Amino acid sequence: MAQKHSPQRKVIHIDMDAFYASVEQRDFPEYRGKPLVVGGSPQGRGVIAAASYEARKFGIHSAMPASRAVRLCPSAIFVKPRFDVYKEASQKIRAIFLDYTDLVEPLSLDEAYLDVTENHKGTPSATLIAREIKKRIKEETGLTASAGISENKFLAKIASDMDKPDGIYLISPDKAEAFIEELGIGKFHGVGKATQEKMERLGIHTGKDLKTWDEVELVKQFGKSGHHYYRIARGIDNRLVKPDRIRKSIGKERTFSEDVSDLEWIENFLDELAEKVSISMKKLDAAGKTITLKVRYKNFDTVTRSQTLFQYTNSKEELSSVAKTLLLETEAGEREVRLLGISVSSLNLTEGGIFGEQLEIPFKKY
Repeated sequence: MAQKHSPQRKVIHIDMDAFYASVEQRDFPEYRGKPLVVGGSPQGRGVIAAASYEARKFGIHSAMPASRAVRLCPSAIFVKPRFDVYKEASQKIRAIFLDYTDLVEPLSLDEAYLDVTENHKGTPSATLIAREIKKRIKEETGLTASAGISENKFLAKIASDMDKPDGIYLISPDKAEAFIEELGIGKFHGVGKATQEKMERLGIHTGKDLKTWDEVELVKQFGKSGHHYYRIARGIDNRLVKPDRIRKSIGKERTFSEDVSDLEWIENFLDELAEKVSISMKKLDAAGKTITLKVRYKNFDTVTRSQTLFQYTNSKEELSSVAKTLLLETEAGEREVRLLGISVSSLNLTEGGIFGEQLEIPFKKY
């Protein structure tokens, strides 16, 4: 199915509302209406995977240390993630998308782009399709989603954040320019906190401010990203909705409840981690050449060390052996360690292996 770059292109961004937390509240009525946190342990050093909207009112958000979440909301309920259940719900939602178009690009378990310029229903209105998809998700999974509709991925992504939760928002081509000009720079997808602060120091507070900068000056200030900022200030985004995203790496990591300095214990743990990564790879009929060890020290300094092999591997013995060799290039043992991770990239998925879905491998936090 051909995708068009013309102004008539119709892209929908679907974003599930507080996905993990909403699944828990769906399955356990006693959690409904209460501040719920998925992942992490209030006693440990875990990191939050998701927070319900009730918890977000206290300032709790994903990737926040659980210890901080407890301080913000002592009454918050903490539950362990059930990734198998979230994946099952995600697959049901994906099946709904595919009823409307083959051009579905999943970004994670809980969000995706759909190009419905041409669609299986022959419906000319992307807004009607988005409403129908939202309705079916609610009926078939008991969950709510927010939808953004526009002529490209950038605008559709922004639109989906405009009316959360359970919302729908259209940025039509004739309104796009005025919408972007009024948009606060922090709302631009792809502008992180540090970039926002730098832009504001330069006097860039809105899309209108950004639009006054020429491309050369933006590149001088922000490197290659300057090209991107120049285009999005004008609502230009020619990226296609790509249905066959190939995963680039497979890995696992763990944050420890106590800092570790015993080198023998660390090496034994790498054996365990390598086995888990190997199992995940074999499930996907995947193998890789580049093995990366990630080490985070007590003070949160993080280093990575990598080695690229001549041949593909998914052997737990080989993964462990390389990881231990890379460990010698770190200060583990001399400095206390709070996190270890092993990942494998340069995968064979384009060279005879099975094409893997772009689904997150959840990293269990301790």
